[in-house]
Amino acid sequence: MRITLGNTVDAPASVRSSLAAIFGDGAENAIARVRVVEHSLFARVHGRAIATTRRGSIYLRGSAADFFDDPAMMLHEYCHVLLQWQPGSLTTLRYLREWMRHGYWNNRFEVQARAFAREHLHRFRTHLAAQPSAASRS
Repeated sequence: MRITLGNTVDAPASVRSSLAAIFGDGAENAIARVRVVEHSLFARVHGRAIATTRRGSIYLRGSAADFFDDPAMMLHEYCHVLLQWQPGSLTTLRYLREWMRHGYWNNRFEVQARAFAREHLHRFRTHLAAQPSAASRS
């Protein structure tokens, strides 16, 4: 099922390149296939969530521009999609079970995504800063 209530936005090349540097060899194709949906009704029905993910998709309550300006959030959400949903360790049923047992903050999927973002944030920011900006390419 594809949920498209919102606008699908392509990640900027600088973001894709920087994510590939973090996620490793062969990640470029997987990163390019992740759909980012801004102003998503699907995200808004998830309570106060700023973003939610499903296999191959990141759904945002707000704008993609704000998301792409937040390196920690990008790492967190791409971790959910690429390291949890894609290999199949994260499913809706498993997430709900974790949430019921441990709550949002302490469920293993959120703990792993926060740890991944913390571990790679400095390197990701450094890589993003080294990328040519859109203004310099004009």
